[in-house]
Amino acid sequence: MMTFYMTPGSCSTGIHVLLEELELVFSAHVLNLPAGEHRQADYLAINPKGTIPTLVLDDGRALTDFASIAWHLATSHPRAKLLPQDPVAQAESIGLINHIVGEIHGQGFARVFTTDRFALRTEDHEAIIAQGRQRALEGLEIVAQRLQSTPGPWFYDHFTVADCALFYVTFWARHLEMPMPQACREHLDAMLQRPTARQVLMEEGYRI
Repeated sequence: MMTFYMTPGSCSTGIHVLLEELELVFSAHVLNLPAGEHRQADYLAINPKGTIPTLVLDDGRALTDFASIAWHLATSHPRAKLLPQDPVAQAESIGLINHIVGEIHGQGFARVFTTDRFALRTEDHEAIIAQGRQRALEGLEIVAQRLQSTPGPWFYDHFTVADCALFYVTFWARHLEMPMPQACREHLDAMLQRPTARQVLMEEGYRI
């Protein structure tokens, strides 16, 4: 059985949705990030980066970032059509995920949620948080432009792994009452109507 290392309400939520979309059997191991469980030796032996999400496969190999887990799940279950069919579009979808995870999350929301990593002085925290919110919103504007090129709420003509990446950051943005672009709001609303996303949020302790 696969083991999924996650933290409720984090970036792992997007992978959690994918696992439920595919109706896969897995065991969930919840890590308490504020308590530093991701820095304990037993977890670092699995994922030396100390990051989440991590998915340990049936054969014991571990995938330790959002993009690699999403790609593996999509390509291992082609009938679910979690990637666009065109190879160039598939490559573009990985680019979208990298933008969301690396820029909107890694450079934007990370400054909001883990301000100490970016500020040596307490008096700089407010400015760092403001900078993080601005970078997240600028990243979402780029995403919104891409969403506006399709007729529906998704990045492509059907739901894909890239939509799960966008879901977790727009969920954060709404929680923080940030003024998202309309296309991003519509995407989040569509995700919140998706049964698997609603199930995951309830399992992770959120009220819809």
